[in-house]
Amino acid sequence: MMTMRMTYLDWALLFLLSLLWGGAFFFAAVAVRELPPLTVVLARTGLAALALVFVLRIMGEAWPFRGKAIPAFLIMGVLNNLLPFSLPFWAQTMIPSGLASILNATTPIFAIIIAHFCLADERMAPNKALGIAFGFFGVVVLLGGNLLDGSGFALTGMLACLGAALSYGLAGTYGRRFRSMGLSPAQVALGQLVATTIMMVPLASLIDQPWTLAIPSAAAIESVVALAVVSTALAYVIFFRLLASAGAVNTALVTLLIPVSAILLGALFLGEALAARHYAGLALIGAGLLAIDGRLIRRIRR
Repeated sequence: MMTMRMTYLDWALLFLLSLLWGGAFFFAAVAVRELPPLTVVLARTGLAALALVFVLRIMGEAWPFRGKAIPAFLIMGVLNNLLPFSLPFWAQTMIPSGLASILNATTPIFAIIIAHFCLADERMAPNKALGIAFGFFGVVVLLGGNLLDGSGFALTGMLACLGAALSYGLAGTYGRRFRSMGLSPAQVALGQLVATTIMMVPLASLIDQPWTLAIPSAAAIESVVALAVVSTALAYVIFFRLLASAGAVNTALVTLLIPVSAILLGALFLGEALAARHYAGLALIGAGLLAIDGRLIRRIRR
């Protein structure tokens, strides 16, 4: 039985993906100042799907909607986009963003449990369990200063964030099936985004009624476009490439790195100072990733 392992290229792509998805929080924060959450999700998936149509045309790849891929795209759209995009937006109306980020970082925990029972080549290994524990506590330390922002915690908001993390964990395991369908990462990304967009149209129309909204500012429009093209279309091509080569559990590690990316980007480009807890959290996350990778530990033993 083979075990899914991370190559150096996989690690590079994982860090790149964390930067792209870390930027999504910034773009979304600008967009939701003027647009309701479900409208932002609809615009995000619709524009991202349109961008990937052009990518597939340029690459000369076939239209991916055929046979049993269609219901698989619909299920993946619910698990990987509709639920985890919408639930955190709603949750952050009740709980602090720092707590939402910590709860989102439970994704690898759900992923490793689900994959253990559903995927023969992703059984739970001691180094993975230990590494994810280190990484999760690193995120808690990293975001500890933001945890108490707000007047209190709402149980429903916390459950919504955990539901989003569980949905991501299920999506990682379910998404492994596309590897056997002969579809490229770009084809899978397009398929699930088109499926999500179709499902979001009635939801956004019923709840937000976007045609009644005022025309957003240039900053909001630019943020939605960047959210769609950079943090969704490009990010999902990388995500499905990683899912095929590194597996569901390893790909889920990106949720541990997203807070790292956000804090480092703030320090580099916004002049935000790093506190002692940031360095401690980064060290714990780094130790967790090294434990999961396993190569350094094996070299030390030899």
